[in-house]
Amino acid sequence: MAAAALRAGRGPEGVRLVAVSKTFPIEAVREAYQAGQRDFGENKVQEALQKMDAGADMNIGWHLIGHLQSNKAKKAAARADWIHAIDSVDLLRRVDEGAMAAGRVVNVLIQVDLALEATKHGAPVESVPGILDASTGLRGARLCGLMLLPPLVEDPEQARPWFRQLRDWRDRWVAAGTPAAALHELSMGMSHDFEVAIEEGATMVRVGSAIFGTRVYAPTGH
Repeated sequence: MAAAALRAGRGPEGVRLVAVSKTFPIEAVREAYQAGQRDFGENKVQEALQKMDAGADMNIGWHLIGHLQSNKAKKAAARADWIHAIDSVDLLRRVDEGAMAAGRVVNVLIQVDLALEATKHGAPVESVPGILDASTGLRGARLCGLMLLPPLVEDPEQARPWFRQLRDWRDRWVAAGTPAAALHELSMGMSHDFEVAIEEGATMVRVGSAIFGTRVYAPTGH
């Protein structure tokens, strides 16, 4: 990470590592924490809440990085420090209300859907300005930036244009009047392509298997 930041002429301290601990037990989180890691990412609200409770003795920044269903928005806003996958005005408002009801502020990112893949969530580019407009009246949610899940590719270089696109859109929206502080964060890049993402401006990378090892998912069905 540090080498990629330096290659891009940036300080390594400007990139936050989010260790994606989904499906791994709290013991794995604890081990990474003892090694100095402080930010952890979970996909599902229920699993995240269980780990927050089990790891309450640790000073962890919890990131919800998976698709957030609107009926889980209140629970998520009451506990998570960061929510990466805001994809509509309605979800943003629900998170805002949930955070206000809990008497706290949660940092949020807009997930931008650039590739329009049927299997992925996110806000299409044309709907982002509406979410940006809605963010100006928030009290419990604080807009901090954008998130991207690019198409899965073997060669990290093939992901570079997607990362560059997100940065370019961010710059356009700031030029159009969105406060720079509201779009400072760019959450993009995972285990296989985080170096390319950092070179293209990522301020957060979401790394799981490169830290915890290969995930083993429980079989579904009977």
